[in-house]
Order: sequence, then structure tokens, then C-alpha cells
Amino acid sequence: MPKLTTLKPRLSKLPPRLSTPRMVRDTKYSPDATVRGWYHSTRWQKLRQAVLERDLYTCQHTGVILAGKAPAPTSPVVHHKVPHKGEEQLFWDINNLEAVSKEWHDSEAQREEKRGY
Repeated sequence: MPKLTTLKPRLSKLPPRLSTPRMVRDTKYSPDATVRGWYHSTRWQKLRQAVLERDLYTCQHTGVILAGKAPAPTSPVVHHKVPHKGEEQLFWDINNLEAVSKEWHDSEAQREEKRGY
């Protein structure tokens, strides 16, 4: 009795046609995602710490003490007052940064950005 063999597939797997939210986010300001890399740099960590110390770990909009650990509503977030949109000089400007609570940043700040302020 002859042995059955399986045929190899003739079609290759197609790449997804829809972008994932992460892909959209990572390429929004910079196609090569260099801007996203700035947030992982030692320079950013030092600048972030300097802003939190300057603002005494206090939210500059609500006055709440920033003592939580992410994802707590009182965890500290360093926010760009004027969105940098990939502009390196504006990204690193300490005068454009402020300490805010995660709760404020995830609600009010995002609402303002969507409105275009």
C-alpha cells in the first residue's frame, strides 16, 4: 500500500494589514522610533529625577504628594508642558517639564492634547 505524503503549503503567511496600537504610537513622531528611545536613556532618568526633586514630588496641577508606585494614581509622571512632537531641544528642556500625578496625566493632560492645546 502506498504511503501518503502531505503537500507543502504554497502560500506564505501574509503580514498583518492593520497596525497595532504600539506600532502606531512608536512611529507617530519619528519613523525610526528614536524619540521613544530617549525615554529609556540614562540622560532622561537623571533629568526626570531632577524635575521631581525640583517640584518636591508634588503634582503641579492638583497639589497631591507623588508617593505612589506605578500604576497607582499618585505615582509621579514627568510631563512636557508643551508637547515636543519629536523636537529634541524641546524634549530635553527642563523648563518645559513638570511633575504631575499619573491620574492627572492620564486624564486631563491627554484630554488637553486631544483638543489641541
